[in-house]
Amino acid sequence: MYRTASAFMLIASSFVAVARGGGSAVQLPPQTTLPIAFTNTVSAKRAHVGDPVTAKTIQAVQLPNGTALPSGSRVVGHVVEASRFVYDKTPYAKQKNSTLTVHFDAVELNGAMVPLNVTVLALADVFATTAAEEPQASDMDPLGTLTLVGGEYLIPSQSEVRNMDGDVVAYNRHGGVYAHLISNGHCDGNSTEVSMGIFAATACGLYGYTNVAAVEFGSQGNPSTLTLTSSRTSPAIWKHSTALLEVLPQEQASVRR
Repeated sequence: MYRTASAFMLIASSFVAVARGGGSAVQLPPQTTLPIAFTNTVSAKRAHVGDPVTAKTIQAVQLPNGTALPSGSRVVGHVVEASRFVYDKTPYAKQKNSTLTVHFDAVELNGAMVPLNVTVLALADVFATTAAEEPQASDMDPLGTLTLVGGEYLIPSQSEVRNMDGDVVAYNRHGGVYAHLISNGHCDGNSTEVSMGIFAATACGLYGYTNVAAVEFGSQGNPSTLTLTSSRTSPAIWKHSTALLEVLPQEQASVRR
């Protein structure tokens, strides 16, 4: 109990200093996206409540006031719940779910921590992330085409990103991929150009996760919270996995669930 409480207090104190401007706390505008890569592993098998969750942005995020959240900006969070998978050998037993819940607390901007109020649009495991970062070796594709998480195609030397039908759905510029989010499944679209990192404009849900489901992506009633569950394994977010976060509206009902 002492270890858990101490860890939680340490994390809480890490973002007490909030960036301020014009006399009010700085907040990222709604619909701002943060493509991130996790810098530590968090597993329901070993994690404890209050353990840190750390990540960094993988693309600069342009803000409406003309400034940018640099690539490599630190994102911090903590574990809310972790219950490891334990196989029940009882005949005909219904296996109890293993659960991992994490909360994204803040992102570093100008040396201070800005609180996050986000939903998780997409989460890609290490293998899905690597597949989107490295071109498939082929003599048929000398241009090194990348398949983004979600299925769109990026040729690094070209400015246009296309879907499977050949339609332009995003642009490769300013050192990264930018797009208007396209409605897909439970994810809504928008008309704001946002940072995508290695994610497609239609990216939505889990990629590369087997026997794991997400029962919470972060909503207006439960912002910045991601809950993974499984009745066959202990869910984990491995180091170098990636995610695409989106800032939630301030006074609207949940737009993604």
